[in-house]
Amino acid sequence: MQETEKMHLRTINSHKNVKRKFKSQTWKKIRRNWELYIFIAPAFFYFLIFSYGPMYGIQIAFKNYIPSKGYFGSEWVGFDHFIRFFNSYYFWDLLWNTLSISLYELAIGFPIPIILALAFNEVKDGFFKRLVQTVTYAPHFISVVVMAGMIITFLSPSNGMIIHAIEGLGFSAPQFLTSPGWFKTMYVFSGVWQSAGWGTIIYLAALSGVDPGLHEAAIIDGASRFQRVRHINIPTLIPTMTILLILNMGGLLSVGFEKILLLQNSLNMSSSDVISTFVYRSGLVDAQYSFSTAVGLFNSIVNCILLITVNQIVRRTSENSLW
Repeated sequence: MQETEKMHLRTINSHKNVKRKFKSQTWKKIRRNWELYIFIAPAFFYFLIFSYGPMYGIQIAFKNYIPSKGYFGSEWVGFDHFIRFFNSYYFWDLLWNTLSISLYELAIGFPIPIILALAFNEVKDGFFKRLVQTVTYAPHFISVVVMAGMIITFLSPSNGMIIHAIEGLGFSAPQFLTSPGWFKTMYVFSGVWQSAGWGTIIYLAALSGVDPGLHEAAIIDGASRFQRVRHINIPTLIPTMTILLILNMGGLLSVGFEKILLLQNSLNMSSSDVISTFVYRSGLVDAQYSFSTAVGLFNSIVNCILLITVNQIVRRTSENSLW
């Protein structure tokens, strides 16, 4: 019995020594690389304060939050706000508008930067290549407010440049700004124009890692340019494409509300009202803090589930996954 107790004490002491040694080594590494920790500190505290800190407020999604009573004084209502949202008449309309815009944007906007990167990589003229890259990158630096103003100016029924161009060709110009049927196309293609050029930078960086010897060997074997793009460049881009696709799927319901809100009006509301704009109206305009938090939390949970699911599918079918 005494021998068993002694062995048990030795085991406990051994674990304590291991933990003490691990802590000592950890602090030695921190002291040795203190410059790196100072360098990363601003980003760490930024996410800690502005991303993780506000998560404390998620609890009001399960309460009837009243600002004067605070977090702890407000009445606990459980899942009532979620049930109210799921049973509302506008739930399916909001979900459909959000999904359709996101999938439309993914279908159009995801392959275009890849095509541009492959095209830029094949262009050998330095001046022409730099000029086209600058023209395609420039819209990325336009703010959302300015972009929305440009869209409204170009598509204005009275003096819009694009409207006049269409009518000058003898066609009847559609009402882009007020027609629900045209809103999603207008939103998606303006977003592609603004972000496609910037997105090519990631793929061009991946293409810069291609071994020139592979192309030289392919040319010696008689491969055409299209065959080299298909069998050398595209396989090189697949890991990057996979990671970006997973990230895009993880934000499928996170349609940015800024541009939609700026382009939204009472005439196109049936196709432009998405979950994010609804959260803005119900939370900040109507002061339904608990209800809007519940809707936003539902949106985040669905995005998280999609991210994990797509990542697991990719992980089982290939080696290119986030974790």
